[in-house]
Amino acid sequence: MILVLIPDTRPDSPEYKQLLAHLANLPGITTRVHIEVGAEQSLTEVYLIGNTKALSIEDIRSLPCVDRVVRISEEYRVLGRHRNDDRPTHFDYNGVRFGQDTLNVFAGLCAVDTIEHVEMMMKALRDQGQVCARMGAYKPRTSPYAFQGHGKNCLPYVFELAGKYDLKVIAMEITHESHLEEISKALYQTGNPTGVMLQIGTRNTQNFELLKIVGRQQNYPVLIKRGFGITLDESLNAAEYLASEGNRKVIFGLRGMKTNMADPHRNFVDFAHVPVVKRLTRMPVCIDPSHSVGARTHSPDGILDIMHVTAQGVIAGANMILVDFHPVPNKALVDGPQALLIRELPQFLEDIRIAREAYNQRVALAARYQKKENDDLE
Repeated sequence: MILVLIPDTRPDSPEYKQLLAHLANLPGITTRVHIEVGAEQSLTEVYLIGNTKALSIEDIRSLPCVDRVVRISEEYRVLGRHRNDDRPTHFDYNGVRFGQDTLNVFAGLCAVDTIEHVEMMMKALRDQGQVCARMGAYKPRTSPYAFQGHGKNCLPYVFELAGKYDLKVIAMEITHESHLEEISKALYQTGNPTGVMLQIGTRNTQNFELLKIVGRQQNYPVLIKRGFGITLDESLNAAEYLASEGNRKVIFGLRGMKTNMADPHRNFVDFAHVPVVKRLTRMPVCIDPSHSVGARTHSPDGILDIMHVTAQGVIAGANMILVDFHPVPNKALVDGPQALLIRELPQFLEDIRIAREAYNQRVALAARYQKKENDDLE
């Protein structure tokens, strides 16, 4: 059970203390408090953990400073979309909104290689009106002899260039808790010119200790990718690890499933799960077409496969796109064969706009027919 308190409830107020005192006396019930501080108001939620079936919603709602009561109906207690649950499905970070009704594009280098390539990519994004990018500093690789990323050495110039070109959020995978400190230190030393979205890659989706550590910090939002060899339920529970530790600024990423039935694509595209994740949880949903397709192939219609699957995800309601671009793909140190060219960026963004318009038209169509059905029943 979740108690949503009246906005801006003060922890030192008599009503709040009275509420917690009452909850402390409930047998077999423990509480966990989460406070979300927004630009205009703060919102406090109190989670009642234990056997809450015997508790009356009406009685709980009548307690001091309680605004709403949500009875948990799904396994994903914090991130789940529960019955009669109208809590927000978005969050704001560094001036950018992420929600189930927004769409943000994170294009860029899968792995940072040179400062020149970083600047070329960021300038192209700025010129196309984009405020987000992907820039990989830490790269987990299957082979121990493959390039593992420049790590902390590239962070200062990545962040400085992001500030120079007005990019608000950089998506960056981390693989160890020490990377959190390195990112925070580099941001501070460069004057916090941008924001960072931490990425948990598919190999670390079930690295539960890393998930707990990342979840305990609330400075950075988190993109967690679906594990490529586990079920959707297992991956959603991995996201719940982050939220259960306190960080609810979580985006769920679909990046294809590892199976030879996907051939000739790199992974089996799973973007049909976009609406499923949005139905089960309140998380925005990201798609990663680059790691799903894995190659610059195109169909007879002249459209690249990566653009085709991107459009499929957007038409299904995706809220974020993580895609590989590179100024010179044949010189990329990681995943060059799947990277799009900078000159293809305007076409890619226009194709997304078309797909997004189609999605909005489909939503309007569904609403119109639902209204007609309701009118017929009256």
